[in-house]
Amino acid sequence: MKLISTKDAVGHVLCHDITRIVKDQCKGPAFKKGHIVTEEDIPELLKLGKEHLYVWEKKEGWLHENEGAEVLCRLCINDHMRRSEASEGKIDLYAETDGLLKIDTDRLKAVNCKGQVIISTRHSNFTVKKGDKLAGMRVIPLIIEASHMKDVQAAAGDEPLMKILPFKEKKVGIVTTGSEVYHGRIQDTFGPVIKDKLAEFPTQILGQTIVDDNSEMIENAIQDYLNQGADMVVCTGGMSVDPDDLTPGAIAKTAGSLVSYGAPVLPGAMFALAYTKDKKVLAGLPGCVMYSRRTIFDLMLPRLMADDPVTAEELAELGHGGLCLNCDVCTFPNCGFGK
Repeated sequence: MKLISTKDAVGHVLCHDITRIVKDQCKGPAFKKGHIVTEEDIPELLKLGKEHLYVWEKKEGWLHENEGAEVLCRLCINDHMRRSEASEGKIDLYAETDGLLKIDTDRLKAVNCKGQVIISTRHSNFTVKKGDKLAGMRVIPLIIEASHMKDVQAAAGDEPLMKILPFKEKKVGIVTTGSEVYHGRIQDTFGPVIKDKLAEFPTQILGQTIVDDNSEMIENAIQDYLNQGADMVVCTGGMSVDPDDLTPGAIAKTAGSLVSYGAPVLPGAMFALAYTKDKKVLAGLPGCVMYSRRTIFDLMLPRLMADDPVTAEELAELGHGGLCLNCDVCTFPNCGFGK
């Protein structure tokens, strides 16, 4: 920091706020710490009584906080995102489309472990809407060594830390299993719940087929929707371990194998997921999806709609944070469920 004449300050960086006070009107910073003085600023600074200023004189090998923030922004920004202007060493990122936000959390941690810089994001694998704030990043000190920012870049790697996978328009078939519904003993209440959840995404529902507790009927109903061009078939009913619960086996036989039958999420333990050879999704939904406000289906559906493949290992990781507390007032996704 050095003291210089205001008239000689062009191109230098202010080391402190400069306050403007107008009686009965305002009191606040006319120029903020970190501001780079321009020729046009000189008359205004003199009007504020500032004949001299404390400034940082830029030296080789050092970056201003805003320059450092630009480096952080380049590490994060990707398609379908827009950024704010750099201000006081900070830049924010916003979504430019609806989609699934993906964060490389390991590389994000590596950057934040470097010190003197921070990148703060929303949670990975959750829906974002156009205009949503995705992340904020900033440099902590007013100036930072260029060599340190190179270390930060090395920790981040070559690919952006963040991406948005836009939701795809999908054709969906619904297969509902249960002798009690098939024979008309009770009315189906599962279908309307599924349709409401699918309506939050760009989907075309091909129909709903109700079948008996019969493996061949379930398999045929699933295959019929696939033959119609379905991108996803959602199966409800018959997902437990009773003798008449045959849906998981029918899904596995149609797809050839299961990614998983069972997930460490409550509600949603008896969830089944499979992919066909041509990457069509077969999902078996447990009964809790019918009556619980938020379940495993709410965690999986955004990923399925964004063509983001789900692995058995990722399902296993949901055990940490996979307990829904069934709050009286549901605030999902602004809660800990699935995080």
